[in-house]
Amino acid sequence: MSPQIKILPESLANQIAAGEVVERPASVVKELMENSIDAGASEIFIDVENGGKRMIRVTDNGSGMNRDDAFLCLERHATSKIGNEEDLFALHTMGFRGEALPAIASVSRFRLQTRVAEEESGWQIYAEGGVVRQAEAVGAPSGTVIEIRNLFFNTPARRKFLRRDETEFGHIADIVNRLAMARPEIHVRLSHGGRVHLEAFRHQRLEERVAALMSRTMVADMLPFEVDSGEGEMLVGLLGRPALSRSNASYIYTYVNGRFVRDRVIQHAVLEAYRTLLERRRYPVVVLFLDIHPELVDVNVHPTKHEVRFRNQGRVHDFIQNGIRESLQTQVLDSAVAVHAPDAVRQEVPQQQILRDGDSSVETASLRGVQEALSQYRQKPTISYAPSSKGEAMQWRPVHVEPQHLSVPDSWRLIGQYLNSYLICQAGEDLVVVDQHAAHERIGFEKLKTQFNRSGIEQQDLLMPLVIELDHREAVSFSEHMDELARLGFTIEAFGGRTVAVKSVPQLLVDTDIERLLRNVAAELAETGRASGVGEAFDQVLTLMACHGMVRANQPLTRVEMEALLAEMAQIDFGSHCPHGRPVVWKMGRSEVERHFHRR
Repeated sequence: MSPQIKILPESLANQIAAGEVVERPASVVKELMENSIDAGASEIFIDVENGGKRMIRVTDNGSGMNRDDAFLCLERHATSKIGNEEDLFALHTMGFRGEALPAIASVSRFRLQTRVAEEESGWQIYAEGGVVRQAEAVGAPSGTVIEIRNLFFNTPARRKFLRRDETEFGHIADIVNRLAMARPEIHVRLSHGGRVHLEAFRHQRLEERVAALMSRTMVADMLPFEVDSGEGEMLVGLLGRPALSRSNASYIYTYVNGRFVRDRVIQHAVLEAYRTLLERRRYPVVVLFLDIHPELVDVNVHPTKHEVRFRNQGRVHDFIQNGIRESLQTQVLDSAVAVHAPDAVRQEVPQQQILRDGDSSVETASLRGVQEALSQYRQKPTISYAPSSKGEAMQWRPVHVEPQHLSVPDSWRLIGQYLNSYLICQAGEDLVVVDQHAAHERIGFEKLKTQFNRSGIEQQDLLMPLVIELDHREAVSFSEHMDELARLGFTIEAFGGRTVAVKSVPQLLVDTDIERLLRNVAAELAETGRASGVGEAFDQVLTLMACHGMVRANQPLTRVEMEALLAEMAQIDFGSHCPHGRPVVWKMGRSEVERHFHRR
């Protein structure tokens, strides 16, 4: 009987490894950049075409390779970075497995050109599908150039899973941004189709590098911090003020010993540190570097090295959480409470107690003092608008609706407001409680959706364009989804570099924080993918938009405004829940009320 177990051919083994290491063009860029960093490069230039599907070229001025190393680097498990078992737990390099280059070469047309400074000539190797087709001595500058063409040309099934050029380039830009952020001493440049998209020159300080890669306005709202455990762990980075929050966690950059990681322990510690400072479903902007003894962290748990495992997870979690909380308390809360908190809060709550757990009154006070100012949710005089009589571009002015012009739902009688959050009404013999924020959110969502499905959301021109400086991720998202943003009611034009000018906005949301709304919409579109033809994706974006500028919980309303809100409810098919799924109305029948008081 012939054996059932077979040794895989080298080419097939390389393609299997490629499936683990090379998910998309961005994976190739990551591996090549990490090799350049390990080679001691002070310049790394990345050029891509068609989102990396046609071509990826990474050029560095690192140490380069001699002839023998140039050939050996294409062999599986060949590496210069470890030599024995002990080295696995004393890693100071970005890569070490020796799988990346042969895996990449096995699914592409691969060209390597390299020279060490001590030799007069370099070597060039060309391979297709992992098979070396040509090798020769060439004149070349010291360093290494690796060019990848026609990625997945021999695995068409894998190539079908790649997305649009803009989407793939967005992933590449994200990878370059992450790696460049941790290496301020390296000059990094990224070009797409011959156009420079990102360039970060050498910097002395982390703040300068983050400003170059994200935006200077963002860094202006971030504070440097440094915490030393005294036992070998060091925490440094930048902490975003609570007002600098985002709608997802993609702006939390975490590094362990210089390596970007997505670690649940670290992210949970960061979010816990900000827990009482941010409103629900908001995430901080953080750049965090954890230096820890290599023996206390295992980076050999995933082929892409994005995940790590700590020997003592609880200790690391508490060190990060406490370090961030103390830094926030020292640098953010003292000034925030002094500037923003009401006098009563300043008198009643000592600043050193702001972050104390288990005290709801203190937590409420801290929220008042350091959450985004409630002026962002300023009370609107009405929910309706009317055109002005000016002859120039259409302007809009708020209109106060008089009580006699309102019509609340049939048989409803407004009683009042409870806790500045709920409207109490009598509907026939029923007691009705309305969540004012959920109701207004549903009203806004239905209006936006109706406009969107008819002919696009109604726009209002701004008197002065709003100029916004974007980070690289937002710039890519704006570029990819410009048509969708136009259908959502935004007119946006490029304003040079990563800056855009907003010229018109959705009419219903003109009185909101447009910059924050746009950043959230861009993040939502990037998260859900291209929204064209996908109703659910647009519903998510419309839900997000509807949440902005609406009546909030804990917001006092006049009787006119309460009746206006009920009148709006009567005019739409709002259902029983807000777009997020929360109940809008709670009814209690007369029999239930009387039974509670033993009337019947």
